[in-house]
Amino acid sequence: MLRPKVPTNPAPTGFVSPPAVIEPTAVVPSVQAPSPVVAAPAPARPTVQLTPGSVLALVGGGTAVVLVVGAVLVSMLLAVAITGASVAVCAVVLRSLLASESKRS
Repeated sequence: MLRPKVPTNPAPTGFVSPPAVIEPTAVVPSVQAPSPVVAAPAPARPTVQLTPGSVLALVGGGTAVVLVVGAVLVSMLLAVAITGASVAVCAVVLRSLLASESKRS
């Protein structure tokens, strides 16, 4: 049905051309390498100074992030657990209904 189109190579002619030979006519002057460029020093960056207040703020922020992420993960886990339990209850009810239907006939 769908076949890939494979390209075909042309048939060999048996003719091989010799490589071109270039005769040097003039001497090429040597090119000097450019002198190495010294990199400019990086600009001085201000150092980060942690004060007791900023450390307390960082710890508080990190704790808040951990608590929020934990609450989200726990709520997702509870949602999956409740969904699984409800599907199991539905399966038991359907099985009971189908079993009682087959006993009546």
